[in-house]
Amino acid sequence: MNFKLYSTLARSKQDFTPLTPGEIRMYVCGMTVYDYCHIGHGRAFVAFDLIVRFLRFMGWKVTYVRNITDVDDKIIQRAKENGESCEELSGRFIAAMQEDFGALGILPPDHEPKATDHIDQIVAMTEKLMELGYAYKASNGDVYYRVAKFAEYGKLSGRNPEELLAGARIEVGDQKEDPRDFVLWKSADENEGEVGWSSTLGYGRPGWHIECSAMCKHSLGDSFDIHGGGEDLQFPHHENEIAQSEAANGVGFANYWVHAGPLRIDGEKMSKSLNNFFTIRDVLDRYPTEVVRFFLISSHYRSPISYSEDNLIEAQNGLQRFYQAMRHVPDSGDASNLSESLAYEAFVAAMSDDFNSREAIASLYALVDQINATKSAEDLDLAVKLVGELRGFGKILGILQQDAESFFQAGSTADISAEDIEQLISERQQAKLDKDYARADQIRQDLAEQGVQLDDSREGTSWRRTNQS
Repeated sequence: MNFKLYSTLARSKQDFTPLTPGEIRMYVCGMTVYDYCHIGHGRAFVAFDLIVRFLRFMGWKVTYVRNITDVDDKIIQRAKENGESCEELSGRFIAAMQEDFGALGILPPDHEPKATDHIDQIVAMTEKLMELGYAYKASNGDVYYRVAKFAEYGKLSGRNPEELLAGARIEVGDQKEDPRDFVLWKSADENEGEVGWSSTLGYGRPGWHIECSAMCKHSLGDSFDIHGGGEDLQFPHHENEIAQSEAANGVGFANYWVHAGPLRIDGEKMSKSLNNFFTIRDVLDRYPTEVVRFFLISSHYRSPISYSEDNLIEAQNGLQRFYQAMRHVPDSGDASNLSESLAYEAFVAAMSDDFNSREAIASLYALVDQINATKSAEDLDLAVKLVGELRGFGKILGILQQDAESFFQAGSTADISAEDIEQLISERQQAKLDKDYARADQIRQDLAEQGVQLDDSREGTSWRRTNQS
């Protein structure tokens, strides 16, 4: 059950060795809930969902923690703009996030801690850092982390502390000893109704980085196996987590650091700050959920992927190839013997090599060819077995669990309805009986122009969508 993964900390692919044999503890930085999730977020969290699914398939006991940041300057500002409380705002967007993730087939984590439920742990860790000299309280009541004291600062991102110092500056009114220092606890004015909590540190609220350090410790202990997140979190967020946690706990933090690549549009990273994003909901309004998931897992999780209509249509066509093979084959519901499948070795080898879903999916096309060959030979028993295997591998990837006919007839947003397609197919069949072949060909052509391909076989005529309107 060995596998390799690329660790950002080591800057190389490594054999995985767990802290506890047979068990994996994994923490992934989750959403800051002040708006709807965009499809770039979907890319990252689908990637980690796929990793967890595969590890569990291979027999590992996985404890998966994905946090929620529900107190943050952006949340406070948005709530103020909306004239609502932070709790109301974050609650609404937590529900939206869970709905969107569910639509993409992302399974819930084992634990989903919220920052506001861990204020006591945040305060305790901050106090410990102050006791050890790694943090100090400024005259304005803010508490800062003393970067210069942590000798290994920069080891994850590869950034030299001196280079960071050269590029930093202290703003007017800033209370930092060093421009590289970052905030652990922000003082707030309770009399002015500012968001905060009463504590031994004074009235205030936590900084973003210390939230994750405290939630990691509470959920998984001082040290754990894998820490993940989007590529953009390497610096400063994950770098700061390491500095805080290793200084406070006196031991190594996460053994392996895994980062998902960005989703790009027009060559730029999709992000809210650039205002070049589509929400998950925007995309799911135009494309079936399974098509979107398949698009997101068709590239290696560390690779940048490009959001485009062409790439989504390509994903839809790829799914159609799988479902076309499954068509007209009864579902046995039995995929218990995947290790006996011809595809097993190639699939597992690909996924065990840094979770290479692209190669894993490629390995399943050989299974599709085998299914099609057995259908042509009318070996129904073998076809049923192979389709069961294909569904079994699909379940690990979070795809191919629909009925094939349902996928083809309801899995598109093209203007022409399934009922209209079936009516035209009936008219075409009648035209062929009447030997009006010009009319039959015209119907085929008309449907093709509307993104519907007809497939004639011994069982009759079936159809599938080939593009989106």
